[in-house]
Amino acid sequence: MTKKKALAGSGKTVAKMKEKQAGKPNPCHQPMLQAMVWYKEEHYPELLALFDDAELLPRTYADWLARAEVKKAEVEAAGDQVMKVFIDPETFPEWCEKKNLLKDANARAELAIEVAQTRSFSL
Repeated sequence: MTKKKALAGSGKTVAKMKEKQAGKPNPCHQPMLQAMVWYKEEHYPELLALFDDAELLPRTYADWLARAEVKKAEVEAAGDQVMKVFIDPETFPEWCEKKNLLKDANARAELAIEVAQTRSFSL
């Protein structure tokens, strides 16, 4: 259960950054692009119904957004740039099926990385 909670969002990355930086800017830090899973308010209830690990996410979009904005600010404060990757309730289940993945945090993270890589190569 603890492992799943650590993977429920981008908190794992943020926690590692906090450990490394302990709140202090690192002058040697090379800025990176970090993909973050993002949701549209109108999709949130439908996505919660789809996700195999919905119990790990806040019940309301407002609560999720508040948490996500804090994490985004932490990543940006560390000098990295955030790419929001929106999860679509119509295409996500099909994508997971093609990849033989559960519809969980691991799949959402994998999708975010895949989208970020695709977009960065096309820039």
